[in-house]
Amino acid sequence: MAETTIDDHPLTLDDLTGWFAAGGKPASEFRVGAEHEKFVFRQGSHAPVAYDGPAGIHALMEGLMKFGWAGTYERNAAGGETLIGLSRGMANVSLEPGGQFELSGAPLPTMHDICEETGQHLEEVKTVAEGLGLGFLGLGFTPIWRRDDVPIMPKGRYAIMRNYMPKVGGLGLDMMFRTCTVQANLDFADEADMVAKFRVSLALQPIATALFANSPFTEGKPNGFLTARANVWTDTDADRTGMLKFVFEDGFGFETYARYALDVPMYFIKRAGLYHDVAGRSFRDFLDGRLPELPGERPTMKDWVDHTSTIFPEVRLKQYLEMRGADAGPWTRLCALPALWAGLLYDPASQAAAWDLCKHWTVEDRAGLIRDVPPLALHATVAGRRVQDVAKDMMAIAHQGLKRRNRLSGGLIDETSYLAELEDIADTGVTAAERLLALYHGEWAGDAGRVFEAFAY
Repeated sequence: MAETTIDDHPLTLDDLTGWFAAGGKPASEFRVGAEHEKFVFRQGSHAPVAYDGPAGIHALMEGLMKFGWAGTYERNAAGGETLIGLSRGMANVSLEPGGQFELSGAPLPTMHDICEETGQHLEEVKTVAEGLGLGFLGLGFTPIWRRDDVPIMPKGRYAIMRNYMPKVGGLGLDMMFRTCTVQANLDFADEADMVAKFRVSLALQPIATALFANSPFTEGKPNGFLTARANVWTDTDADRTGMLKFVFEDGFGFETYARYALDVPMYFIKRAGLYHDVAGRSFRDFLDGRLPELPGERPTMKDWVDHTSTIFPEVRLKQYLEMRGADAGPWTRLCALPALWAGLLYDPASQAAAWDLCKHWTVEDRAGLIRDVPPLALHATVAGRRVQDVAKDMMAIAHQGLKRRNRLSGGLIDETSYLAELEDIADTGVTAAERLLALYHGEWAGDAGRVFEAFAY
């Protein structure tokens, strides 16, 4: 979703706080942005795809330009420019560290618009990919590739992150190179609305994670998790991930989050198109011009925007709220995630009912969900209830919220249809991951690679 532009200038705490607040807008202008990542693989061998070469990621991006996408370039150390993404209107295609191909969609008014945008994108990339012998897979964690098999994309910030990650967690490199997610971005009206939405969505994010669980394999074998992607985040970098306790405390607001972000260690500073490695340094020192790498240099608003994009909690605040807790999956579930959160948060009655589901949960309850959902998904418990039962209640609330929104396609079909697959998962208690495991132990005869044929886009 688009962020309000603020002129670059030396920052104060009021500026940092004000940047978040500038995202507020009337409910009549609320939009939803949908994002999803997918693995790119070679047809036949199922191997990951390098950036260079006649049938690499660069060629895939160039092929998409015939559909009206414009290139996004980054200056490289040799003085040239590297194609690192695409843009068309308010939508973007970007590269994740291991070549995961991401659509960051435009902010759109209805789920019908989002699903149309997603479908168009998938048709375009499939058209180009077929000529290159490539395919796409939506899963939360790559099912067969070793970490060392995955090529590294030539994007400056990724080299810095790759060097820093092993210093702060055991699974950060897996997060970078072997995971894919689907995300939804929602607006808020003002600080009070942001706080209410942040609390509901952060508390319930692990329930969405359970519903979307779709990553039971690592290097060709069951890994003991239903969402290995979610488990990766438990050992990536404690300074910038997880369930933010302060969101539920009295007095939480834009300034609280700004102060939190100030204390998250930095990754980089970008100057004249090049990245400077300041991993582990303090943004507070940067404010005071005390970074050893760039003495006397002070941040601009662009530096703050970049820094906030390197924070990875389950819900992230920018000039909107990002719901980050779901495994990638088939295109139907790509549409389902924004529908779920819009149904819960864009209808006042549904938002209140959703808060009633979780407002009594303790810090320990929320921490238990983060721990138990990766291996158990809907079979976990919270505050004495099965997660499946909470998920069924959550789906019913979202359904009613979308029904009351009454955004119709062709004057006939409302947005509730996009919840059907999630409603089935909640009702049966059987996640996509468990269905994959049943196939692995059954007709696939222990061959996890079959997922590339059975579930490719």
